[in-house]
Amino acid sequence: MSQALFISDLHLTQERPDANEQFFRFLGSEAKRAQALYVLGDLFEYWAGDDELKDPAGDPLAAGVAHGFRRLSDAGIAIHVMHGNRDFLVGSGFLAASGARFLDDPSVIHAASGPVALMHGDTLCTDDRDYQAWRLTARSEAWQRKFLANSLSERHAAIGALREKSKQVIAAKPAEIMDVNADAVRDAFRRHGVRQLIHGHTHRPARHDIEVDGARCVRWVLPDWYGRGGYLALDDVGPRLVSF
Repeated sequence: MSQALFISDLHLTQERPDANEQFFRFLGSEAKRAQALYVLGDLFEYWAGDDELKDPAGDPLAAGVAHGFRRLSDAGIAIHVMHGNRDFLVGSGFLAASGARFLDDPSVIHAASGPVALMHGDTLCTDDRDYQAWRLTARSEAWQRKFLANSLSERHAAIGALREKSKQVIAAKPAEIMDVNADAVRDAFRRHGVRQLIHGHTHRPARHDIEVDGARCVRWVLPDWYGRGGYLALDDVGPRLVSF
């Protein structure tokens, strides 16, 4: 029986060793028995550029994650990595080192139960207009070229400042505008012609059954790894959320 696993919002960082340990245990157990692993964004707390892997100022955790993925890839397990709102600078260097394949946001895959749309989920949070404006800026080629022209140490410092500012902004926002917009969700089902959607980003793991134009649809939200963590398993039996 083929099985695909879906994870997101691990936010791996040296500051959270428990999550890192859980991640490497996961690679050596559940992921090792799957046929495919899909990472739907925010694998890392932040990613300052692919020179994290080789620059002396880089995060040693980055190389460890790439090596862990490479072992799975060499064993024949397909690994797909999607950008999140924290690690959208992951590029070809990380993919080459890890053996992973880049996964567009959004993408549609085909399972026994039918086509499934995959997203990080931040584009569904359309009520948060400030964030959507920032996302548009940060994903532009001009902004990324300018940012990556700085030294890795300078980029780390800039990201640290952005993280602190982000904490203050989030604390001041109503919680509901940082969740998905119902109309945006229905539009995603229509646009991709699916009845199943899997995403992360909101850190609110759940199964949501909704009706779209008379069709019964299911939206799965993946868990973050700030607490127990977990994943969604999809096989011939169907999808199910699993907590560690």
